[in-house]
Amino acid sequence: MSITMFFGGAAFACETLKPGPKGRVVEVTDGDTVILDGGEKIRLIGMQAPKLPLGRVGFEKWPFADEAQVFLSAYSLGKNVRIYYGGARKDRHGRVLGHMFVDDDREKWAQIAMIGAGLARVYSFSDNRHCLDELLMAERQARTDRKGIWAHPYYKLRDAHKPQLLEKRDGYYELVEGRIFDVGDTTYRVYLNFGREWKTDFTVVIDRRAVKQFTEAGIDLQKIEGALVRVRGWIDVDDGPRIDVTHPEQIEILALK
Repeated sequence: MSITMFFGGAAFACETLKPGPKGRVVEVTDGDTVILDGGEKIRLIGMQAPKLPLGRVGFEKWPFADEAQVFLSAYSLGKNVRIYYGGARKDRHGRVLGHMFVDDDREKWAQIAMIGAGLARVYSFSDNRHCLDELLMAERQARTDRKGIWAHPYYKLRDAHKPQLLEKRDGYYELVEGRIFDVGDTTYRVYLNFGREWKTDFTVVIDRRAVKQFTEAGIDLQKIEGALVRVRGWIDVDDGPRIDVTHPEQIEILALK
């Protein structure tokens, strides 16, 4: 077992993708959304680019949102693409969820290009977990090289052991690193506690229904006490800052002890 790893495995490799629609990109809405000439609105799954307001009143544009849109436009606008499904095929807004390849070429993968350029973060869902091996590797390299967003404090890794600072990120998508102090197990949830005071310290909350996915991935949550981990998700404040984890790929184990 390598020191740097993440929950998941070969079962979610890209060979499992299923062919979806083809078309020419006629509009790039933002850094992770395009529209094809057939009218399909494509949300590039597996990543999250910095967000533009897109008409939302009071929404503050994220740093590097313009750069992300410009990069994706240069990469795909006016080009023929093929979409491949990696799980759920549409979201509640009717957008197609897929991985996009220019000219149906596996060497021209939009998600890898965006993440590798430091213009998007890995962002996954419990019903769409394919290709995360490659995406996480690309993100790690971009972060190491301080490309794009990784040189900006808005996107810096957060310290799990500074809960007062995490509370200020309430409602933000964050990557948080720290060592698990202990693991709590109740009827409905598993708690990964990062300090002695669960009412104020940072906590990862895993719904009991999601525990099966960890077990299937070969992960015993009761045995990761003391592990140094990186967690990604939306910060919520409820008895201290917390992230709700719905699937294993939201957690990377950096060191077991």
